[in-house]
Amino acid sequence: MAIGALRKRAKHGDDDEDLAPLAEINVTPFVDVMLVLLVIFMVTAPLMMAGVPLRLPRTAAARVAEPRQPIVLSIDRSGQVFIGDKSVPATALPAQLSRMAEKAPDQTVYIRADRALSYGAVMRTMGAVAAAGFSRISLLAEQAEAPPEH
Repeated sequence: MAIGALRKRAKHGDDDEDLAPLAEINVTPFVDVMLVLLVIFMVTAPLMMAGVPLRLPRTAAARVAEPRQPIVLSIDRSGQVFIGDKSVPATALPAQLSRMAEKAPDQTVYIRADRALSYGAVMRTMGAVAAAGFSRISLLAEQAEAPPEH
């Protein structure tokens, strides 16, 4: 009906500006198709990750070991050293660490030290851990409290 009205105006000599064409694209079908494709790809992507079915050869190689728990070495305020929750005398610490490093030299050692200890005491303990053969040494700390927002 609107087209007929535009044609009548054109016959009566109205300006051509009134006859602007309607150029709107209906994107609803496009969006529907894209959503269907998205769902299809989301469902099939995990299936494509499985790879090609193969019969792998057998081997006598040792299995890859599960990740080990790290060794936690703690030093209290008085300088007493603990491996896990067991107290270790300072004189026995190097031998104990060496035995542990022989079994698993790639194991991570976490050092927890009381904040009242001197820097030198912590560094001596770190040196003993490194001398025993461990290469992965980390210092643990508590998370600082966030300052209040203004």
